[in-house]
Amino acid sequence: MKIKDIVNRDIVNLTNCEHEPIHIPGSIQPHGFLIGVKDDDYTIDFCSENCSHYTGKPHREFLGSSFQSVFGKEAEQGLKNYIANISPLTSSPLIINYQHKHFFCSVHKSNNIFIIEAENIPEQEKLSPNSFEQTRQFLEQVEQTKTLKQLCDSVAQSTREITGYDRVMIYRFDEDYNGEVFAESVREDLEPFIGLHYPHTDIPAQARALYLRNLMRLIVDTNYKPVAIYTIDSATEKNLDLSNSLLRSISPIHIQYLQNMGVGATLTISLIHQNKLWGLIACHHYSPKNLSHSLRIAAQLQGYFLTSQIDVRQSNEEYAIAKKSNEALEKFLSKSFENNNASFSEIINTPQLLEICNATGVCICIDDDIYKNGKTPPDDFIQTVAKRLSEEYKHSGFDTTNISSIIGEAKDYSAVMSGIIYYSLSATNEDCIIWMRGETITEVNWGGDPNKAIIKDEKGLHPRKSFELWKEILRYKSKHWLKPELSAAASYAYTLQKHVSTLKLSEEEEKYRKLTEVLKENNEELENINWISTHDLQEPLRKIQMMASRIMGAEENTIPAKMNDLVIRMNNSAGKMQTLLKDILSYTRIKSTKDNTEKVDLNMLVKEVVSDFEENIKDKKATITVNPLPVVNGIPFLLKQLFINLLINALKFSDKERQQQIKIDAGETILDNGRHTGEFYRITFSDTGIGFEQKFAESIFNIFKRLHNQTQYEGSGVGLALCKKIMATHNGFITAEGQPGAGAKFELY
Repeated sequence: MKIKDIVNRDIVNLTNCEHEPIHIPGSIQPHGFLIGVKDDDYTIDFCSENCSHYTGKPHREFLGSSFQSVFGKEAEQGLKNYIANISPLTSSPLIINYQHKHFFCSVHKSNNIFIIEAENIPEQEKLSPNSFEQTRQFLEQVEQTKTLKQLCDSVAQSTREITGYDRVMIYRFDEDYNGEVFAESVREDLEPFIGLHYPHTDIPAQARALYLRNLMRLIVDTNYKPVAIYTIDSATEKNLDLSNSLLRSISPIHIQYLQNMGVGATLTISLIHQNKLWGLIACHHYSPKNLSHSLRIAAQLQGYFLTSQIDVRQSNEEYAIAKKSNEALEKFLSKSFENNNASFSEIINTPQLLEICNATGVCICIDDDIYKNGKTPPDDFIQTVAKRLSEEYKHSGFDTTNISSIIGEAKDYSAVMSGIIYYSLSATNEDCIIWMRGETITEVNWGGDPNKAIIKDEKGLHPRKSFELWKEILRYKSKHWLKPELSAAASYAYTLQKHVSTLKLSEEEEKYRKLTEVLKENNEELENINWISTHDLQEPLRKIQMMASRIMGAEENTIPAKMNDLVIRMNNSAGKMQTLLKDILSYTRIKSTKDNTEKVDLNMLVKEVVSDFEENIKDKKATITVNPLPVVNGIPFLLKQLFINLLINALKFSDKERQQQIKIDAGETILDNGRHTGEFYRITFSDTGIGFEQKFAESIFNIFKRLHNQTQYEGSGVGLALCKKIMATHNGFITAEGQPGAGAKFELY
C-alpha cells in the first residue's frame, strides 16, 4: 500500500496571497492528532504523522485499517452513537480509550469523511474553583451595563479571568472589515491596544469566511512545527477540507504576523450577529498556552452571550436619540400648513425639521424653487445634487455619510454637506428634501501603516513587522446616521410627499376648472353658431328657392335661356346647402351623454328602413339580404339614422357595371385588443359597390371628408361621421374595409 502526505507546500505567492487556501493546509498543530474515517465502512483514510506520539503506533499502521481494529469495538460503537446525536449545539466531547489512555475527541464531517481530532485529557479536566463564582459576578456586572461598550468591557474582563490569557480584546469590524480594538482587558505591564485600528488585510476574506463556519480557533504555540497529514495514495489531488477543524494548521503568514507582535498563543472566538461576522474575542498570550475543553466552552459562552446582547445594547444607546427624534417628529406633524407654495417657507423654518434627524442643514426643492434652513451649500450645487440623485433614486430614498464619493465636487462644500439623507418627492421631476451634516474630521490610530500590511522583499511575502502607532486624518465624512434618525426622516419625507402631491393635485384641479369654464363658454358660443347655421340660414335659403321657382315657373320667353340655366343652378345650390345644414343639425344633436335607452329589435328597424327606401332600391336595381339580427339596448331614432346613412351610402356608391348586392349579417364576439375589451355584437354591412382604398379606412369617418368630388357623387361628407358618433354613443365603434372595384364592408361593434 502506497501512502502520501497532503501537505500544501505552495500556499502563498504573489498571485494567490488574497486567496490563500487556508482550509486545506494538509497539516495540523501538534497538541493533538487527527484521524479521518470513511462514512460508509469506517476505514481510516487519513491520519496525522504524530499518531505514534500519542498512541505509540506508527501512522502507516492506521491507514487502511478499520477504526474498530485499531480502537476496539466499544470505541467504534461509541463513535457511531456520538455521530448519530451530534448537532451544532453539541458541547460534550467524545471520550475514546486507547490502551488505557483517554482522549477528548471532537468530531465533524467533511465531505464523505468523519474527522476525529483527539487531545490528551488533563489530569483534572474541570472548571477552576473560581469559574462559577466568576460567572456569577459577570452576570451581576452585565446587569449594571447599559451601553454596548460597557458590555464589551465586562466580557473582555470576564474572559481574561476565566482563561488566564495576558490580553483579551473585543475586536469589532467596520463595513469594510477594517478592525478596531473596541474593548480590552490586559496585563498591567503590557501596552494597551484599545482604540487601535487594523486594516482588513490583517484578516483576509478567506479567513473571515472560516470564522463564520468555525466559531473557535486555538493556537497553543506560535512556534509550533506543523504535523503532516497522510492518506492512502488512491487518487490524484486527494485532499482534506479542515474548515471546521480545531487542530487545523495556520497560515504561515498569520503565524509570522503573530510572532512579529511577540504573541506566543491565541484563542479566537467568532462573534456572529445577524448572520454576519460582527467581530472577534481575540485572546493573546505571550508564551505557549493551552486550554482545557471546559475552559474553551466557558470562553465560547462569553461570545454567545455578547452577540445575543448586541441588539439590546444598541437599542439602549439609540433609545434616547429615538425619543428625541420622535418627539420632534410628533410636534412637527401636529402643525398644520396651508395648501399652497407659501407653506414651504413656513415648513423649512420650523426648528423640528432639523431636530427629527439631528441634521445641521436641510433644503426642500420644489419645481425651480429651493427652500433652505441651517448650514447649506449654494443653490446651484443643491440643484446639481438634486438632479444627480433624482436620476437614480426617483420616488425613493438614499443616505450616505460621504456624498463626495458619489459627487466629487461635494468636497468643496464638505464643511456643510458631507453626509445626507435624500428623499424624492415626485416621480416626474427633481422635487426632493435633503437633510445634511458637515464633515467630522477624524483622527484614526492604526496599529501600523495599513498601506504596508503585506511586505514583499527578496525572500517573498511577509506580514508587516512594525506595529508602531500610525495616525490617519479622515475627511469628507460625517457622523453616521442612526436608525431612529433615518426612520424619523423617512416618516416625515412620506408626509411631505403627500403634502406635495395634494398641492399638485389642487393646482391641477384649479387648472382644469378654468379650462372647463373656457370650454363651457366656447360650447355655448358654438351652440349659438349652430343655431344660426341650422335655423336662421334656413329662411333665406327657402326664399332663394321660392324666388327661383317663380322665375322658372314663368313663361319660357320671359327670360333668356342662359339666365334660366343660372337660376336652375342657383336653386340646386340652395338645395345642397339645405341638405348640408340638416346633416350638421343631425350630427350636433347626438350628445356625448346618453339619452334613455330601450330594447330595439334591429330586425324590425332594418325592415322599416328598407321599406322607406324601397323606390331608391328599385332605381338602383339593388338586392338586400338581411340575416337575423339581435335585440340591443339603444336609442331607436339614432339607430335608424345609422342604418339609413349606411344604406344611402351603399346605394350612392354602387357600381354601374354590376348589380349592387347589400348584405346585413350579425354575430357575437369577444374583444381584448387594448382599446376595446369585452363581449360585443358585431353587425356586418357589406356591399359590392365601387369600394375604396384601405388607406382611407379611418379618414372616411371624419366629418366633411370626401373621397370623390360632388360632380361625381352628391353628399355633404357628414353621413359616415354621423355613423361613428352614433356608435360611440352606444358604447361601440365602427370599422371599414374596402377594395377599389370590389365593394366595401362596415362592421358595427
